[in-house]
Amino acid sequence: EKIDGIDVEREIIYFTASPDNATQRYLYCVDFRGENLRRVTPAKATGTHTYSISPNGRLAIHRRSSASRPPVINLVRLPRHRPVRMLERNDELRKQLKELKQPRVEFFQVPIDTTTSLDAWAILPPDLAASLPTAIDVRPSQDETTSAKKYPLLVYVYGEPAGSTVRDQWGGNGQLWHWMLAQQGYVVMSFDNRGTNVPRGRQWRKSIYRQVGILAPGDQASAVRQVLKDRPYLDPTRVGVWGWSGGGSMTLNAMLKYPELYKAGISVAPVPNQRFYDTIYQERYMGLPDDNVEGYLQGSAINFANQLQGTLLLIHGTGDDNCHYQGTETLINALIKHKKPFTMMAYPNRSHSISEGDGTTYHLRQLMTNYLHNNL
Repeated sequence: EKIDGIDVEREIIYFTASPDNATQRYLYCVDFRGENLRRVTPAKATGTHTYSISPNGRLAIHRRSSASRPPVINLVRLPRHRPVRMLERNDELRKQLKELKQPRVEFFQVPIDTTTSLDAWAILPPDLAASLPTAIDVRPSQDETTSAKKYPLLVYVYGEPAGSTVRDQWGGNGQLWHWMLAQQGYVVMSFDNRGTNVPRGRQWRKSIYRQVGILAPGDQASAVRQVLKDRPYLDPTRVGVWGWSGGGSMTLNAMLKYPELYKAGISVAPVPNQRFYDTIYQERYMGLPDDNVEGYLQGSAINFANQLQGTLLLIHGTGDDNCHYQGTETLINALIKHKKPFTMMAYPNRSHSISEGDGTTYHLRQLMTNYLHNNL
């Protein structure tokens, strides 16, 4: 996935890879001749491991976590990965987490056609998890769930070529918000569509070229349809989607291109028109606008504003210098033109993170939570 460091004296190259599980990350090394490839991260270690390696390649700050375990950070000596010093255990956070009624987190794969499966995770409400088998990715039979309670499904999306969401690593505040929703009865899922920056090969990465906003919403919709089919405890009439930044754009494309599938959406800091985003990113993955006119047209959610059917919450900081507020204003005008009702929350002078100002983060998460309670 990336080169982490080089030990010039010993002629060793260190790099991050995960040949068998695209949701996890480990450190590997190889010599300058391309020989003696081996895994440096201990073989029994799971989850996601990141390394900040010293200039001489002898020491590294090692951070490990998983979807259910907060980060542990220590100093290790390379190339044998020998522990030198513990830097952070997050003991207080671990203690607090043990006091919670934690939902169950599953990692699994979803087939979207005869040749392609997407990596995914699901966060299940505690009462639902207690009624299902404990093995990961065990789908209940129709008999087990036909008369059971139906649960709303919230899909967390990103989907752009610069990132991914399905990683076996600690997700911080965003993950804890998803856990809270699961405690309140929502099933939360996420899928990594084709083109996301995961270690699944060249063809996977290149598939999204000139198709940003086109390929991914289709993959996401196919995955949603499949899990609705596989898991009868999900309510197909209560499917929501939300995302931030590229995920906000993906939410719009999902809601507007597949209106029959999604009942509610929360789009935070989106790019409704790809022509409004910076060239170093957009042209890298989409080509020049004049050379890919149809791609920019079909990949920009604003061009499908007339197809909105579900309830939509738009959220944007007016001081966003990444995904400019101008884009959301143009989308608002398009929705008004087509007589489409929606809800809008602008955070004055907030940046792309919408984190500045006293109480902002709490206000934002409470707004999103209330919207889901009222619309999903």
